[in-house]
Amino acid sequence: MNYAFHLLIMIEIYAILALSLNLVVGYTGLLSLSHAAFYGLGAYASALLMMHAGLNFFPSLAFAVFITAIFSLCIGYTSLKLRGDYFAISSFAFQVIIFGILYNWVGLTRGPYGIVGIPRPGLFGFKVDTLPEFFVFTTNITVLVIYFKYSLYKSPFCTVLKAIREEEQAVVSMGKNVVRFKILAFVISGGVAAIAGGLYAVYITYIDPTSFTLDESIFILAIVLIGGTGNFKGPIVGVLFMLLIPEFLRFVGLPDSIAHNLRQIIYALILILLARFRPWGIAGDKELGSV
Repeated sequence: MNYAFHLLIMIEIYAILALSLNLVVGYTGLLSLSHAAFYGLGAYASALLMMHAGLNFFPSLAFAVFITAIFSLCIGYTSLKLRGDYFAISSFAFQVIIFGILYNWVGLTRGPYGIVGIPRPGLFGFKVDTLPEFFVFTTNITVLVIYFKYSLYKSPFCTVLKAIREEEQAVVSMGKNVVRFKILAFVISGGVAAIAGGLYAVYITYIDPTSFTLDESIFILAIVLIGGTGNFKGPIVGVLFMLLIPEFLRFVGLPDSIAHNLRQIIYALILILLARFRPWGIAGDKELGSV
């Protein structure tokens, strides 16, 4: 039963990550390879503020979102005038830089040793300790994030983002500042990813840079692409699909080392088959097959 709660909590954390990345990939049409960097910034910022500044979880999470949004603004301002592969390369560089900082700034982040003993959150004097309690806690935050993202997806802001994705020059001719819209989308995406990072830090109570690598960015991107981009349900479907596959492999009875490699092969095959037969993803909008 405890493992079921653990799996549900991780599904909720990855749902937040996928929904946030979908704003950039699905609605703006930009291929970002830096989402794990924002995820990691949120985790480290909230953990350090809780442990060294004496803040409770929610104030530390708010500061973590703000800090990550500032980083998102910086990378967005310098990179979002680029298009296509050039932006992807720029986001890749940012991912590598952030990982290097987390790994090498031992005095602040403890580098490869990680941060241990991150306190669990509390609310109105009530400590969230057990897995069922943390599941309820995470569910409430996830529901709020889902409501925010759903409202955002239905807003005129996302309508403009879709127009930019489909025909950027037409939007420019209408007098819209497309770079400003892209930057705002990138900042919102990074800030929401920080929420997932803060939840992950207080749930696991230990973080190190290996949780926020380029591989993690690619995995989150794969969730969005497999589930489907450009709508609300695609990332949710992708999270369920990608996180439940390893659980089905447990019933096969293979050794962990073989099961891990088999999982990577299955992920690769799924991506190849979808790219060939359903490029818009399992639940994505058909017209977005080229994203």
